[in-house]
Amino acid sequence: MPLPLAGLTVVAIEQAVAAPFSTSRLADAGARVIKIERPEGDFARGYDDVARGQSSYFVWLNRGKESVTLDLAGPQGAEELARLLDGADVLVQNLKRGALATLGFPFERLARDWPRLVTCSITGYGEGGPMADRKAYDLLIQAESGLCSITGGPDEPARVGISLVDIATGATAHAAILEALIGRSVTGKGAQISVSMFDVMADWLTVPLLNHEGGKSPRRLGMAHPSIAPYGAFTAADGEQVLIAVQSDREWRNLADLFLGQPELGTDPRFATNLARAANRAETDALVARGFARMTAREAIAALLRADVALASVSDMARLSRHPHLRRITVDTPNGPVSYPAPAAMVAGDSRAYGPVPALQPARVPA
Repeated sequence: MPLPLAGLTVVAIEQAVAAPFSTSRLADAGARVIKIERPEGDFARGYDDVARGQSSYFVWLNRGKESVTLDLAGPQGAEELARLLDGADVLVQNLKRGALATLGFPFERLARDWPRLVTCSITGYGEGGPMADRKAYDLLIQAESGLCSITGGPDEPARVGISLVDIATGATAHAAILEALIGRSVTGKGAQISVSMFDVMADWLTVPLLNHEGGKSPRRLGMAHPSIAPYGAFTAADGEQVLIAVQSDREWRNLADLFLGQPELGTDPRFATNLARAANRAETDALVARGFARMTAREAIAALLRADVALASVSDMARLSRHPHLRRITVDTPNGPVSYPAPAAMVAGDSRAYGPVPALQPARVPA
């Protein structure tokens, strides 16, 4: 079967993570993605060297693309970009605000000269507002948005351990581009999309923000949930940690009966409802901790499964590497094949092959 975006061409003036995440998904779906890199290359090529001597970020986010180096500040670069846009359906760019206009491609020109073009601009703080000209990177937005304030343990804020803001922004841009392409199929007109990293993170922080504005400002609780109890990690007798999530009062009664061996706790007013358990979190967690202390992790997991309580092992990257549920793909790179986790979405009857990671190429792109 043909891939859903086969026949579409995407021009990507991109670097780092957010925009490449978005365009990698377009490439996976069959679009031709022409990645424009500065003469020295996308700086993400130098983030690390763990994937056969290449950057893990670059290998992950640039499969299936073509690479072309252009000096967009020079007349030949601008001429080449215009030529590429003549055959493009989508332009994705994450240059700093106003840079595209400085290069001779303001939004007004893009809309006039390429009316069917879907343009997606990714910035830190959007096209307007008091901080629009600030540089923005993932951890900066984690801090500025307040995400770090609700991440980590009680002692100090912490960074989320992956480039969450970049990935969330790339996923948001991807969805917006697909919406615009569907809209174009109806109206024949392109669209101008702006995605701000700060806006994306603020949107994702709606629940803790509303809790704060409702008088219940979130506290950092490590691996515990701020409003559900018991929902956190507990240590078994053999030192292994298991995380449980009791989402309903019925599940609590099961846990009390089949795991703790104290069915009366299921209807005890101190614990019978989530609101009561959260208000008495220390006592609730202490009861569960004593239950774990009597069993090995294997025994605890078996008992929790009998009680139909949701659980997870507290894993690390070593465990993920050999996890029985981990699906992998293998992509070719300039230094040889690299295996890593497969994209999450699976479509029935769609067996995809993923294109190679491009080496840095000279300036011309074949028509």
